[in-house]
Amino acid sequence: MVGDNVEQGVYKIKEAIQIADAQNLDLVEISASAVPPVCKVVDYSKFLYQLKKKEKEQKAKAVKVTVKEIRFGPQTDDHDYDFKLKHAKEFLNEGSKLRAYVFFKGRSIIFKEQGEVLLLRFANDLEDFGKVDQMPVLEGKRMTIIMSPKKKK
Repeated sequence: MVGDNVEQGVYKIKEAIQIADAQNLDLVEISASAVPPVCKVVDYSKFLYQLKKKEKEQKAKAVKVTVKEIRFGPQTDDHDYDFKLKHAKEFLNEGSKLRAYVFFKGRSIIFKEQGEVLLLRFANDLEDFGKVDQMPVLEGKRMTIIMSPKKKK
């Protein structure tokens, strides 16, 4: 048993409960897998509050990944391509993941090869800014490539 104003040591359950009651506190099991189990004399509501506070801090420190999308057609012109390439560089520099896709409408699905060439060219032009997580994959009427930013040194 551990806790404030308590002598650390091994106690029987009844003794530990009496010690906790004498201080108007609760006996909380901290580590059940230890032999003998570790219990702490604390105010239980305060204990729960501190746990929630720690979880919230960890969640705030966690990195939030945003995914930006860029859409192409199978016959995207060079000017449009350059414009979208510039946006993609900005997205990767700000740390966002990037999903670029070619959307095939109607009978344009016959230009699958053009779509794949376009996405591979796109990935090649962005190799200084990000790395390819997933090579071009055709899913229904969309051919998608996913890129993530390179780590800054």
